[in-house]
This record gives sequence, C-alpha cells and structure tokens, in this order.
Amino acid sequence: MALAETPYRVAEHTVDEVNWRIEEEMRERLRHYALYPEKIDQRLQELDEEWDIERTLEANAASLSLVGLTLGLAVNRKFLLFPVAISAFLLQHAIQGWCPPIPLFRRLGVRTQREIETERIALKILRSDFDEISHDVHPATVVNAVHR
Repeated sequence: MALAETPYRVAEHTVDEVNWRIEEEMRERLRHYALYPEKIDQRLQELDEEWDIERTLEANAASLSLVGLTLGLAVNRKFLLFPVAISAFLLQHAIQGWCPPIPLFRRLGVRTQREIETERIALKILRSDFDEISHDVHPATVVNAVHR
C-alpha cells in the first residue's frame, strides 16, 4: 500500500480517461468564461458551493454507516458489518487516496479540491485579479490577491 501525496492521491488513482475528461471540461468552461467575463463572478460562486470528492465521500460514508447502524440495531446484527466495512474503506482512502466509491464519483465528474481551486485561480486570472502584482511585491500581497 503506497502513500500518495495528498493533493494528488485521488487523481493518481483515477483512470487517465476520467482525469482527462474532468480537465477538458474545465478547459472548456474557461474558454467560455474568457468570452463572457461578466459571468465569472457567478461561476466563482458556483465553485464555492461545489462539493469536492472528500466531502462527497464523507457524506456518502456517513449516510451508509447510519443506515447500517439503524438496520443492525433494528433488523439484524449482521448489518453492523456495513459500518465496519465503510470505516475500513475510509481508512484506505485516507492512506492511499482510493476506495471503492471513488471511481464512480470521479466518473460522475466529482472533482478534487485541487481541481476546483485550479479553475478558481484561472477564472481570477481571466478576470484580471492579479494584474497589479509585480515580482518585487511583498508575499503577503500575493497571498491576499489569491484569496480574493
């Protein structure tokens, strides 16, 4: 079991075709917003509300664990194996960046936080948010500009 770097672990365990499609969809959106910069603010708001793969996985795991616990307590104790398996998958995901639901979520287009942030920064560049920054500016100014 190899340890992957956190920002890249999900993408590294996603098939190239899916990674390419997610990247190409982002590039297509950026081409669109380059033509319609007045819509960038709305897209940035949409990105603020987009669930990344971690949040999606956590909500999925929590929901299925609660169902398993409920069924285990109300119907049959064998259902308690469900939350145990889900916890094992979450641990596997924390270590490797992969677990069984990840391929499905990725095929559905659920992106990593890094992928979402890449689009956010690209949109801000298109909107000219960073034009006033020069190379000899204080690093805090750069950080403040990125956070706008």
